[in-house]
Amino acid sequence: MRGIYSNKTAIRHKVFMEIARMAYEDRPLSYIEDLPYEIIPGEIGKNYDNIFLERAIIGERLRATIGLPIRNMSEHAPLSAGIDATAIDEKYYDPPLINIIKFACHSCPEKRVLITNGCQGCIEHPCIEVCPKNAIHMENGRSVIDQEKCIKCGKCISACPYNAIIKQERPCAAACGMNAIKSDEYGRADIDYDQCVSCGMCLVSCPFSAIVDKSQIFQTVLALKSDTPIYAAIAPSFVKQFGDNVTPEQVRAALKAVGFEDMVEVAIGADLCAVQEAVDFLKEVPAKHSWLGTSCCPAWSVMAKKTYPEYAEHISMTLTPMVLTGRMTKKQHPDCKVVFIGPCAAKKLEASRTSVRSDIDFVLTFEEMAGIFDAKGIEFDKLEVEEPIKTSSSLGKGFASGGGVAAAVVNAINCVEPDMEVKTVKAEGLKECKKMLALAKAGKYDGYLLEGMACPGGCMGGAGVLADVKKATAALEQQKKESEFEKPSHSDFLKYLHLITKEELYKNEDEN
Repeated sequence: MRGIYSNKTAIRHKVFMEIARMAYEDRPLSYIEDLPYEIIPGEIGKNYDNIFLERAIIGERLRATIGLPIRNMSEHAPLSAGIDATAIDEKYYDPPLINIIKFACHSCPEKRVLITNGCQGCIEHPCIEVCPKNAIHMENGRSVIDQEKCIKCGKCISACPYNAIIKQERPCAAACGMNAIKSDEYGRADIDYDQCVSCGMCLVSCPFSAIVDKSQIFQTVLALKSDTPIYAAIAPSFVKQFGDNVTPEQVRAALKAVGFEDMVEVAIGADLCAVQEAVDFLKEVPAKHSWLGTSCCPAWSVMAKKTYPEYAEHISMTLTPMVLTGRMTKKQHPDCKVVFIGPCAAKKLEASRTSVRSDIDFVLTFEEMAGIFDAKGIEFDKLEVEEPIKTSSSLGKGFASGGGVAAAVVNAINCVEPDMEVKTVKAEGLKECKKMLALAKAGKYDGYLLEGMACPGGCMGGAGVLADVKKATAALEQQKKESEFEKPSHSDFLKYLHLITKEELYKNEDEN
């Protein structure tokens, strides 16, 4: 869970830190073979009875962190197999991004209804009375469910006066809004990549840390050590991600300390995105389309086009804030590279599109960036800080939380059409996004602007965040209040929209 530092968090952090340290210290690539023994020293495992199993799991996590695929356990291959082709600073993410370490999976039941010790064996036994399949009977004064007959309808759960009946669902599957998590022949979780949109919700929901995503930590550090200027484009959801007391100014100083030229607010790109989506809405609704969906969340955008391909053109084709910020930064600094640092797993694959690669060179999550900070021994309270960066609007910063994108776009629309009432609706989590699309298809949202966010809480609840979502969202609201201007249309960077041709602005959409 985000905001709770657990064994799972500690394992991931240690792996990220060691891969970053390996790159900073120029250790040979073969050193990856030794890392499982450094991370899990001694003879007794910390989280498993079998230390060999624990080290094997760490080994696969290390491979994913350096960008390698998970190995097939039915074939022999060294931990470092394929590493030479991956450990270079020109390496992009290879799909699949999200992977399951099969021997770390607990083979959780997909779904079952259980009667707990809270059962009081009451004489009314409403659970028996409401069961449509006669799947419940009494044994030794307590209710028992025949799992062969049970259809998991949940009627017994609602009927029990003691709340003694629960429904268990595989956590990764419950979190997946695309129903992409199935079971393989051994009962282990398996991903249907035709359905997966790489939102990463399964990753953060697996209590066994059996699901991993690939990383560019090693490649980013190689770039930071080069002579090429590297800019950090940081998402507005970064507040509180590196510690409750860490200020945005300290984050900027820390990024410079590990090798970045400077930090750029992706909220600038959000301002540009809001203005461009406002233009799209005014041109297209209702003249061309009955409604318009926002574009900034790649997982939502891809899901919408997979689920309702006939409505693909209803999703705004405006570039996302990440891409607009990267493109703007490279127009300012033509020979630089840009690293997007944010909360999102799906951004990794967005940046891998051939049409976006020239704008964004690397994508890291906040969690991965924390590993780099610790690899360099960054102490935030000892850094010399500069003046705060105030280059984006408060509404641009608000893109990070649910409802924020729609609010910014509506504000930009009203700057052009002050008397125009724009109806909006938002959905957080892909299951809710699907419901919203179904209602839009049924004509319930004609004339509306639809905001879709793949993660509950919006970007503040993304797969790569570290902070508690509610606390971080509250801190974001405070940051918004400290902005020097409110409206995206007041941005000094709007000129960059005019420097981007229409073909450039929309060219990446064919790859969704």
